[in-house]
Amino acid sequence: MLGIFASILLGTIIVQGLSPKAADGNSQSNLAILVVSMLTFHGVSMVLVNVFLRQHQISWREAFGFKAYRLGRALLFAGIVALLVLPIALSLGQLSAKVLTVFHRPVKLQQAVESLQAAGSLSERFYFGIAAILVAPFVEEVIFRGILYPTIKQCGFPRLALWGTSLFFAATHANMMTLLPLTFLALILTLLYETTDNLLAPVVTHSLFNATNFFWLLYQMGPPLVG
Repeated sequence: MLGIFASILLGTIIVQGLSPKAADGNSQSNLAILVVSMLTFHGVSMVLVNVFLRQHQISWREAFGFKAYRLGRALLFAGIVALLVLPIALSLGQLSAKVLTVFHRPVKLQQAVESLQAAGSLSERFYFGIAAILVAPFVEEVIFRGILYPTIKQCGFPRLALWGTSLFFAATHANMMTLLPLTFLALILTLLYETTDNLLAPVVTHSLFNATNFFWLLYQMGPPLVG
């Protein structure tokens, strides 16, 4: 975890240097921010998790329940939960925006959403889609539900594990408007993992959640300017 945090800090410093160019509408800078974020968090996380598992002589399948046994049940649960979570999370996001407005706080979109909105080409949108729908759900579920949650729980703090990792998951997205809906999402994903004992279930739910938001944004943005 220290290695992951150190990598995130380095990535944040680099992203801060690229942000002024991205704010000027430079699409290449937005794409560079995406690549840096993926490498310094998602890429490094997967390398360190793999090293961690090898040191403890545990396979990915053993560690996170990636097994064919009851796979259909896990995927069915994932689809049903995604359908139920989406409207609730959307409502919580709208509620958060209203509360921020009442207290005269700025209602800002996530950095990733702003970068996607600035993406003018089809190829850039494709890269953003891969990151949002495939890469981020898998890596984030491995870190938050696969490692942090059971570690804290096994130390004798089940409530802290549930609520602490859920709040931490939401806080890492660094956006006040999404804090409440993402905390809710994280709670549901954790309970889903507990129910199915297969990390693929929360991964798929997370992926469907991101995919719905991604394609809705694309619909609002219209066709890309270039290929």
